Amino acid sequence: MKLTTLNALVAAIELGSLRAAARRIGVSQPALTKMIRELEQELAAPLLVRSTTGVTPTAQGKVLYERASLAIRELDGAVQEIEQISGRMVGQLRIGAVPLAVMLLMPETLRTFSREFRDVHLQINEELYIEQLMNLRRGDVDVALGPIPDNLPPGEFHTEVLMPVSMIVVTGRGSPHAQARSLQALRGARWVYTGVSGVSGYARKLFEQNGLEPPAIGATVNSTLSLLSMIGGADFVGLMPRPLAMHPAAAPFLSIPPLQEPPLGLVVGAITRIETALRPVVRHFLAHLHRAAHHQVLQGG
Repeated sequence: MKLTTLNALVAAIELGSLRAAARRIGVSQPALTKMIRELEQELAAPLLVRSTTGVTPTAQGKVLYERASLAIRELDGAVQEIEQISGRMVGQLRIGAVPLAVMLLMPETLRTFSREFRDVHLQINEELYIEQLMNLRRGDVDVALGPIPDNLPPGEFHTEVLMPVSMIVVTGRGSPHAQARSLQALRGARWVYTGVSGVSGYARKLFEQNGLEPPAIGATVNSTLSLLSMIGGADFVGLMPRPLAMHPAAAPFLSIPPLQEPPLGLVVGAITRIETALRPVVRHFLAHLHRAAHHQVLQGG
């Protein structure tokens, strides 16, 4: 099984077109078609479904695509790491970050890191933290930034604590729930959860740590913009990091109820896979990240 044929398959599946895939890897379309057919013959299995609109992977094609794309990323990473060990800080660094980290930590980190390492291409992906961990496992990102989960499998990840953050209850400006003084008084409100299903989440954790039954799920969102829209414009109640709730872009639309219960305390950190943490460019990035976090804590963020 040749790396060139695996690259051909990965390009075809990602682009959904043999013509576009041929352009990406710099061969003719007939040559690319021949590579994929040879791969199918070698494995004795169909890998692509061809139609007038393009190509899609078969079940076998999906399995090979997942392994091949990971192998290609690992090989590319090895080449970059060898160059970095030799003193040439080049390549790509992929960062997955929750909105809080993007807002508070990334500007200063990118400013200082990019000034020192101009030849390293930084790619920033902003998503919910559950998605970031999945991306980290797949090798789609090198570093994930966000609250450190309590139940990370031992031996799989390397974690570094950056800064504490408080998750506070917020309502819409002028909401009847804005003056609530206890979580119990908010149990009947329409709560918006963040995540995939709402089965777990920070709102649930806050209620449970105060000995209360979690409120019913009124809606589930998977982005900060959706969360702001639901709370600020649709009279939902939810949890949000204090710095985000107090940001000038959000504060005019939100209220913070004077609850007797304390906020939910979290620790924002950097998570890498064990082997990724050893790469020179990752170590340098983490050092700049720690400086940015220290600066943010001194400012009261």
